[in-house]
Amino acid sequence: MTSPSAAGFSPERLARLDDVMRTRYVDSGRLPGILTLVYRNGMLAHTGMAGQIDRERGTKMREDAIFRIYSMSKPITAVALMMLVEEGLIGLDDEVATHIPSWRNLGVYATGVASLLGGAGQWITTPTQRPMKVIDLATHTAGLTYGFLNRTAVDAAYRKLDIAGFQAEGGLDAMVENLAGLPLEFSPGTAWNYSVSIDVLGYLVQKLSGQSFGEFLRTRLFEPLGMTDTAFFCPEEKRDRFAACYMQTPNAPLALQDDPQSGMFTTPPKLESGGGGLVSTAHDYLRFCRMMLNGGSLDGVQILSPKTVALFSLNHLPNNGQIAALAPPGSFSESGYAGVGFSLGCGVNVDVAGTRLPGTLGEYFWGGAAATAFWIDPKEKLTVVFMTQVLASDVRLTLRRDLRTLVYSAMTESYA
Repeated sequence: MTSPSAAGFSPERLARLDDVMRTRYVDSGRLPGILTLVYRNGMLAHTGMAGQIDRERGTKMREDAIFRIYSMSKPITAVALMMLVEEGLIGLDDEVATHIPSWRNLGVYATGVASLLGGAGQWITTPTQRPMKVIDLATHTAGLTYGFLNRTAVDAAYRKLDIAGFQAEGGLDAMVENLAGLPLEFSPGTAWNYSVSIDVLGYLVQKLSGQSFGEFLRTRLFEPLGMTDTAFFCPEEKRDRFAACYMQTPNAPLALQDDPQSGMFTTPPKLESGGGGLVSTAHDYLRFCRMMLNGGSLDGVQILSPKTVALFSLNHLPNNGQIAALAPPGSFSESGYAGVGFSLGCGVNVDVAGTRLPGTLGEYFWGGAAATAFWIDPKEKLTVVFMTQVLASDVRLTLRRDLRTLVYSAMTESYA
């Protein structure tokens, strides 16, 4: 780690970052532990740690701890897709049915009650306004959904069929065929809804590459980048570093949700979820971010071209819209809505004033269900990775606000 001053930061203000995050979130009992990496100007400028990775076993936070990154898997999957785009195997404007023929006649939900239907159900649908395209999958505008949203009859059908469940029988192939029998929530390109669409991108990577999705990620992305602890499960020899995952409940802010020695991430999944199935370390994920910050290359390994990486700083929502205007009432997101568009598998800052936070146009970011977060700010030559492990935390978005504010407030110079 280098001197913070050499990376354009005030050491005293970075110390304030640690003090506020520790006091407000760890000492208060809201989070079991936190790990923050701040990288700028080609240097690791700051590492901040506090608390524990396993309260039951009394294990302190450590830099090489392994975390469930949940939806921070999505940008990785988007990069895998773009690798195949660069090889000419698929295009963002391709109709999805070109690659998934069973989806050619998908319709938009009109009526039907999932709990009264057998199997996929007998739905009444209306035609889509246009065919679904690959870009719709990458931006959550495809009309798909998540079962956990608990908003609609289509959500209920997803839950009944365990769509994208890590232990769903048949894996990605069965998921895609199950989706062929379900209606869309809306016509592609007309709204934004958080969904399993990035898992479908993982299926496309698997189909077009001829490898399992996990093998593609391992051989084409993780091993070349030196991401040695990133995978779809944590093997036994690494479990001393695997963090426990907690959940906020009405009776306890930190109730154990997934034990690191025997939980759901200790065995290979039946479905390799590109939308939320990976485990990783802060330093592994930082290597992924550094590759993107460096225009697609890291330590002599080129993953993407600089022009492809530049697409991640652009808003790909229809008519340059924002999530706030396109998301249905009661929808879920891993970010605040104001000032935020959507790029390829992650959010993008399209209106700094609208976010009410310091930031930069074109910075892209996302978070995971267990309150992890990252962002990449190409103009400021900055990337930040934050790790913790609490599901359903009521401070999930607030801590990301504070993290962003405190990091940018520690800068002594700006390049944007």
